[in-house]
Amino acid sequence: MTVTSLAVRRFAPEGPPAGPPVLLLHGFASDGHTDWVSTGWPAALVASGRPVLVPDLPGHGSSPAPADATPKAVTEELAIAAGDVSEVDVVGYSLGARLAWDLPALLPVRRLVLGGLSPHEPFGAVDVEAALAFAGGGRLPADPLTAAIARMITAPGRDPVALARCIEGLRREPFAPRVGTITVPTRFVAGRDDPVSQGIETLVPLVPGSDLLHVPGDHGGALRGAPFRTAALTFLDTP
Repeated sequence: MTVTSLAVRRFAPEGPPAGPPVLLLHGFASDGHTDWVSTGWPAALVASGRPVLVPDLPGHGSSPAPADATPKAVTEELAIAAGDVSEVDVVGYSLGARLAWDLPALLPVRRLVLGGLSPHEPFGAVDVEAALAFAGGGRLPADPLTAAIARMITAPGRDPVALARCIEGLRREPFAPRVGTITVPTRFVAGRDDPVSQGIETLVPLVPGSDLLHVPGDHGGALRGAPFRTAALTFLDTP
């Protein structure tokens, strides 16, 4: 049996499961507790009879820094973390949604919810060296995007070097969504005021039968708001 290196929180309903387990994938420079546990997702899912898996992505939270942080390597690690399942539902947000896009090729995904997803590779223009220089005590980068990333990776409790390695891995395999990659029932969700997911509507035609719901909030606000959770759980409860 192959064992994952990822830290994975597992939640189980008191009685027999009412559906397949739900895999929750958090965003960049966050962790499973911050994005999911503290916002009530596992509690709501367990109450409806669903087992829940909440991993910390490589280099995030309690998971170790990755040797290989490309999306291919990370999704393979997530497939190991999910274990031997006959079906699984997946909810990903931001970076978690970008990784979830590739999971149906590795796991028996039944339904997929992709929230806060950028249709483009958001890390392509980041100056990783400048962000790391700031982490080492240097000046804040002049480029607004790099400055925002620099602040994210240097927030208390985060490992700037591990997160920079994740950025470099994502840059090596830029997100390039194509028609036919996803054939399972899929729901896209985006905050109405979220600049990160601007253009998400261009992804809907690439996934046959998918839909898109807009909910209140910016990138962080949409994630923490009840409308996103309701939109996702309603979709997952569909037979």
